[in-house]
Amino acid sequence: MSLTVDDFDFPLPPELIAQHPAPERRGSRLLHVCGSQLADRQFADLPGLLQAGDLLVFNDTRVIKARFFGVKETGGQVEIMLERIVDATHALCQIRASKAPKPGCLLKLADAFTVRMTGRAGADNDFFALELVDRSDFWEVAETYGKLPLPPYIAHPAEGADEARYQTVYAREPGAVAAPTAGLHFDEAMLDTLRAQGVGTAFVTLHVGAGTYRPMRVEKIADHRMHSECYDIPQATADAIAATHAAGGRIVAVGTTSLRALESAGNEDGTVRVGASETAIFITPGYRFKVVDRLITNFHLPKSTLLMLVSAFAGYDEIRAAYAHAVAERYRFFSYGDAMLLERSDAI
Repeated sequence: MSLTVDDFDFPLPPELIAQHPAPERRGSRLLHVCGSQLADRQFADLPGLLQAGDLLVFNDTRVIKARFFGVKETGGQVEIMLERIVDATHALCQIRASKAPKPGCLLKLADAFTVRMTGRAGADNDFFALELVDRSDFWEVAETYGKLPLPPYIAHPAEGADEARYQTVYAREPGAVAAPTAGLHFDEAMLDTLRAQGVGTAFVTLHVGAGTYRPMRVEKIADHRMHSECYDIPQATADAIAATHAAGGRIVAVGTTSLRALESAGNEDGTVRVGASETAIFITPGYRFKVVDRLITNFHLPKSTLLMLVSAFAGYDEIRAAYAHAVAERYRFFSYGDAMLLERSDAI
């Protein structure tokens, strides 16, 4: 079957796009998708849907303050969204301006520091390369002068509450410019409950890039190339995955970013390779999953690569039916929205 981007479209009323998180992290709804069977639940019900011996794998990346406003040396306004801090003085970014700056152009950001745009970068030259001119640490200027980069479909600028709620409670490795949003539903009390009932926890790191919001510009999905992201698999996580599968437990990825890291590092026997690497994995229907047995995720944008991923995991027809149900039942969509628990279609 030759799938097109339009095969992953669906009607979404704009008022279902969540603009703010639920009052409490666990206060969202949870749609359990098991083949054609759909069950409307609350996220607080999750511990009852897991068993002792299961392993939850979280992405512990931390969102950095990656958005900057400034001016070109010619006076034109610019908006910068960091994609990745490469080292202390170099970064890749997206630039929004009336005219793209030329290589060598100086940009004054936040009325506080200067960068030089040195050229284009990325597989398709879709990012700009920046070099600090009068500072020595991109991490420091991001924390001091940057703004929290809320997704483009959230209409309000980042507020004080967003500083906490657009981070997971276990975020510890800075580098992402978008949150691994499935993890936003977990609070410390739920993590304690899960551990007490024998559910294991493990961590990977995948730094989500701004490219995650970019629309696909092809018709056939086979023609699309994913942006690359950095990830790291610790030895302890690899050991926990091997032990869980050996004991008959299930690997539950918390979010598509955790799943992409695990499947990128996955071996045919379900184990994972340890260490840091990069991934541009593009998971579409027909992909054979090697590591992950269940997936906790939010609802994704129409025509998005993440909608294609969940369709590969839970079944194309099943996801279409689940999303139609979610719209009809007024679930809240995207980063601050409700969640799903998906069973892998070939494991039901």
